[in-house]
Amino acid sequence: MISRHPIPEGRRASSALRRFGAIPAVRALLIQCASLAPTLAIIYLAARFGAAPGYLQVALVQGAVAALLSARLGLARWWCAIQFAFPLAVLGAQLLDLPPAVFLGAFLVFLVLFWSTFRTQVPYYPSGRKVRAAVAELLPQGGAPRAIDIGSGFGGLALDLARRRPDARIEGIELAPLPWLVSRLRATLARSPARFVRGDYEDLDFGNYDLVFAYLSPAAMGSLWRKARAEMRPGSALASYEFDIPGHPPDEVLAPEGSGRNLYIWRF
Repeated sequence: MISRHPIPEGRRASSALRRFGAIPAVRALLIQCASLAPTLAIIYLAARFGAAPGYLQVALVQGAVAALLSARLGLARWWCAIQFAFPLAVLGAQLLDLPPAVFLGAFLVFLVLFWSTFRTQVPYYPSGRKVRAAVAELLPQGGAPRAIDIGSGFGGLALDLARRRPDARIEGIELAPLPWLVSRLRATLARSPARFVRGDYEDLDFGNYDLVFAYLSPAAMGSLWRKARAEMRPGSALASYEFDIPGHPPDEVLAPEGSGRNLYIWRF
């Protein structure tokens, strides 16, 4: 007989706090707060040595300290750029003296555009035209192959694949509402057979596809590999643009002409 012991409320709350603190956006905010003390110390020392730093210099120092701390603590590179720019953006907003409605509108636009980026660590990365021909070549010939672009953004790659291979079943899945809606509208206006769904690719069964294409971020590659290895069927392929999977060498590496980035392919 299995004895079950309920998790104490204190431990459960502590675990929830740790998970909350592990969210990159929360870590970035905490880093900005932690950067205040060294920033004030640097500004104080500069003033003691005769400098007269203004608000711009303070924002630059705050951004630099936050970016360095972010890199030191292992946040993604694009978070470091955001950390550096954040104090400058706050200063610029104050100088422009914009009405509150502008900030609310900007917040809503970014919300529907990036949606769960704070959780998934996958920002919007458009793949561009250079890679589409290379991805189309990966589709099996004959038999109505099925392919999906996970994190399909505004739908450019899926629409192009559907145009190049009208015999194939091309899909895209996107979590953010605005890119998903735009991709649906583009498919309707172009009368494209490409199908777009809104959702999380973690809920898909990769075993239903001959080709899975991903342009995500380094933070997502480990979980992507575990899912692909568990679900993809023999003869199918996983393709990742720009980002490889540490510890799992690809079976093939392509360099689409003019893109400046590699296309990594794993065959199952």
